[in-house]
Amino acid sequence: MPFGCLKPGEKKDYNSPTEITDKYDLGQIVKSEEFCEIFRAKDKNTLKMYTCKKFLKKDGRKVRKAAKNEILILKMVKHPNILQLVDVYETRKEYYLFLELATGREVFDWILDQGYYSERDTSNVIRQVMEAVAYLHSLKIVHRNLKLENLVYYNRLKHSKIVISDFHLAKLENGLIKEPCGTPEYLAPEVVGRQRYGRAVDCWALGVIMYILLSGNPPFYDETDDDDYENHDKNLFRKILAGDYEFDSPYWDEISDSAKNLVSRLMEVDQDQRLTAQEAINHEWISGNAASDKNIKENVCAQIEKNFAKAKWKKAVRVTTMMKRLRAPEHQTATPAAAPDAPNPAAGAQEKAQAPSEASTAPSSSGHFNFAQKKKKAIFCLH
Repeated sequence: MPFGCLKPGEKKDYNSPTEITDKYDLGQIVKSEEFCEIFRAKDKNTLKMYTCKKFLKKDGRKVRKAAKNEILILKMVKHPNILQLVDVYETRKEYYLFLELATGREVFDWILDQGYYSERDTSNVIRQVMEAVAYLHSLKIVHRNLKLENLVYYNRLKHSKIVISDFHLAKLENGLIKEPCGTPEYLAPEVVGRQRYGRAVDCWALGVIMYILLSGNPPFYDETDDDDYENHDKNLFRKILAGDYEFDSPYWDEISDSAKNLVSRLMEVDQDQRLTAQEAINHEWISGNAASDKNIKENVCAQIEKNFAKAKWKKAVRVTTMMKRLRAPEHQTATPAAAPDAPNPAAGAQEKAQAPSEASTAPSSSGHFNFAQKKKKAIFCLH
């Protein structure tokens, strides 16, 4: 029975707050997210540290649903590259989730600290995430919010594994999904175009992640004024719908054709033609020896520092009407898909998938894609 459901006549059995404080010491708030507060917690018996997520019921139905959804999904999964749920408590006023604590760095921080960084390093990151995603997909779970901020190293050891965090947008795929959600720059064309979608959206997001890790640039960008959110999103979505990205010179000059091929096949506009997670794992760039050992750190780090300033990427709050526009009836809103001058959704990505080595090498007018003031907050769609 799904979490939170009761049988007819069954009385709700709540935990008392003392049950939590008897077992755990809760520290100060580490950060506040859209639906919850995050603490460090120490088990009083073992002294082991955990992450605690506290959801306040008074904050509304969406918060309550987000908590129940994350609990339901995390109780289903057990994989080395997914942070595991350890304990759950429900009081009359809150939900408390206790999870494994990842003490390592985010992927960007790790790259910046390396003396040497190559395609093979990226391949190792993507392989681990792909294996976790393939596992989720085998359970018919769609993550729906894969992005670099949700990928962290488990600890600070040299060969630490990568783990995926943040499952409150994850959803069981019981038939195709309609409601749009996610983070704008990682959205798949079918989400932007208000089509029904499924597990393939995660593979698109992994293509975006791979593109960024190999070049330091986002595949889709818009140079509209930073405060003009509506036009920024509209222009961004046009490019996503068309698969309008390039392997720009000089950023991709040293990257192998095999890497470009995998990016193109993950970022295939037609979701039915897109590689699955398992197919991507079997690609030569991940399972073979096609990933180059050439040091690409200097170019990648220079672009990361220009494009993904920490103040923007981690902490800025975005107020946007993007999902309202996507959810509105077609006769009430001019969506990117309905725009008369929107480009052909399939042409760009199909051409790249067939001939990645022939992709355009013309640089952008600015030479880099600096959207350091753009906001990266996930857009939620729980109803």
